[in-house]
Amino acid sequence: MTNETRERHRTRRRIPPPALLPAADRDLLARGMPRALILLIGGASAVILLAGMSIASWLIGPLFLAMVMVIALSPVPRWLRGHGVPSWAATTLLILLVYALVAALVLVLVVSVAQLATVLPTYAARANDLLASVTAFLSRHGIDPARLRPATDQLDFGKLAGYVETLLGAVTSVGTGVLFLLSLLLFVSIEATTARKRQLAIAADRPALSAALSSFVRNTRRYLLMTTLFGFIVAVLDTLGLVILDVPLPVLWGLLSFMTNYIPNIGFILGLVPPALLALLDGGWPRLIAVVVVYCVLNFVVQSVIQPRFVGGAVGLSTIATFVSLVLWGWILGPLGAILAVPLTLLAKALLVDVDPRARWVDALMGSHPPEPGDG
Repeated sequence: MTNETRERHRTRRRIPPPALLPAADRDLLARGMPRALILLIGGASAVILLAGMSIASWLIGPLFLAMVMVIALSPVPRWLRGHGVPSWAATTLLILLVYALVAALVLVLVVSVAQLATVLPTYAARANDLLASVTAFLSRHGIDPARLRPATDQLDFGKLAGYVETLLGAVTSVGTGVLFLLSLLLFVSIEATTARKRQLAIAADRPALSAALSSFVRNTRRYLLMTTLFGFIVAVLDTLGLVILDVPLPVLWGLLSFMTNYIPNIGFILGLVPPALLALLDGGWPRLIAVVVVYCVLNFVVQSVIQPRFVGGAVGLSTIATFVSLVLWGWILGPLGAILAVPLTLLAKALLVDVDPRARWVDALMGSHPPEPGDG
C-alpha cells in the first residue's frame, strides 16, 4: 500500500496521522495506557483477587500452613539423606515429625480448654462481685450507675460458661480440620522430595524467579525457627511466672503465649489479656498487676532486646509493613492469616517484587533498612 493510499484511508476514517497530532497526544500514544488507568485496573484486579482468596480461605490457609511447616522442617530429611539415609526413610521421618507436632499442639489445646471450661464457672460469683465494686467506685466519682447498666448487663459472667462450652465444642469438633491439614501435610511432604529438581528446572528458564523463591524459603525458614525458639523461651518463662504467682491453668496460658508469638506487633497483648483477667478473678488487683509486670518484663527483654539481634534483617520488613500485612492477611484468612502474616508477605514480595527489577522501588517502602541514595 502506497503512502497516498494510506493517507486516503486516514482521511476517510477522519483519523489524523501521528505527525499532525498535538505533542501531548503523541506522547500519550507512545506511552500507551495512562498510568492512572493502569493503577485503577491493577487496584480492581487486586481487590477481586483478595476477595477470591478470602472466599477460598478454608483451603489457602491450611495449604500454606502445611507448606510453611514442611519448609521449616525440610533441613532434617536433607541432613539425613546427606548421611546415607534412604530418601523414603527421610521423607517418612519428616511426615512423622510434622504429624507429632500437630498432634501435640491439638492434644494440649483440647485438654487445656476442657480444664478452662471446668474452672471458669467457679469464678462467676467473684466476677459479679468485682463488677459491682467497680460500678460502685465509678458511681462515687460522679458516673451515673444508670448509664453503666447497659454495659454491665452485657458483662454477665454467668453467660461466659455457655460461651466456653461452645468454644470447647468447637475445639473438639476441629478434628475434621486437623485431618484435612494432616492430609495436606502428607502430600506436601511427599512433593518436597522433588523440590530441588523443580527449582533447577525453574532456574534454567526463569533464574530471577528461582532466586526469589530461594530467598523466600531461606528467609521464611530462618524467621520460623527463630520465632519458634524465642516463642518457646517466652512460653516457658511465662508459665513459670504464672506458676509462681499461682495463676490457674499456667500451661494453657503458656501455650497461648507461644502461639501468639507468631502474630507480629499485637501478639504479646493477645497472650496477656486472658491470664491477666483470670488472675484478677482469682487474686484481685494485686495479682493482676503482678501478671502484667511479669509479662511486660519477660516479653520486652526476650522479644524486643534479644530476639531482634538473632533474627536480624532476615525478614527485611519494616514495622509498618508488618502491621499492615497482619491486618490484611488477618482480614483475608482469619486468625490463621494473622499467624502466617509474615511468611505470606514474604511470598507475595518474592512473586511480585523480587522477580521484577522495575518493582524494586517497593523495597524502599517495605524494607526494614531503606537503601542509601545512589545504591543500585
